Amino acid sequence: MKQIPIGISARHIHLKPEHITRLFGEGYELTVLKDLSQPGQFAAGETVAVVGPKGRFDKVRILGPARNISQLEISRTDAFALGVNPPVRESGNIEGTPGIKIVGPKGEVELEEGVIVAARHIHFHTEDAKKWGIEDKQRLRVRVETDRPVIFEDVIARVSDQFALDMHIDTDEGNAAGLKTGDVGIIVD
Repeated sequence: MKQIPIGISARHIHLKPEHITRLFGEGYELTVLKDLSQPGQFAAGETVAVVGPKGRFDKVRILGPARNISQLEISRTDAFALGVNPPVRESGNIEGTPGIKIVGPKGEVELEEGVIVAARHIHFHTEDAKKWGIEDKQRLRVRVETDRPVIFEDVIARVSDQFALDMHIDTDEGNAAGLKTGDVGIIVD
């Protein structure tokens, strides 16, 4: 049985270094609030506000370390509240996506693009993927057994020796299935 731990990913933002500088000031370094499931990744102590055409969210958690692009990952429900219509995409694939205003304590950034609903995916360490015969970018089906059982379709396998085994879904998906971080799913094919 191919059991996968599940992580529910709430709205969050990744920032590139120049945007951290504009939002927090010259030479600012993000602080670690807590480590995440993926090695070297962390929830930062810092938050920002994001402002869309219809609404705003304050205290959106920054995930570190800094990235090569700035990207806001939200649920479909969040998108309605902000007044944006982002596509479901893999992280980093932001071409043609809506933009958003980011407000920090020292300044603002207007993203031209960068808002996505993150595609559900599983991080596989290379050894786990090899053991189970999983290829990078393979589309999988994952069953969860809760009081609202569901099979998640088109779960993207992401394979790297830098990853730890973990499936990531957003809050809408987690709530619909009655899941919480730490629950498990089973790869069915």
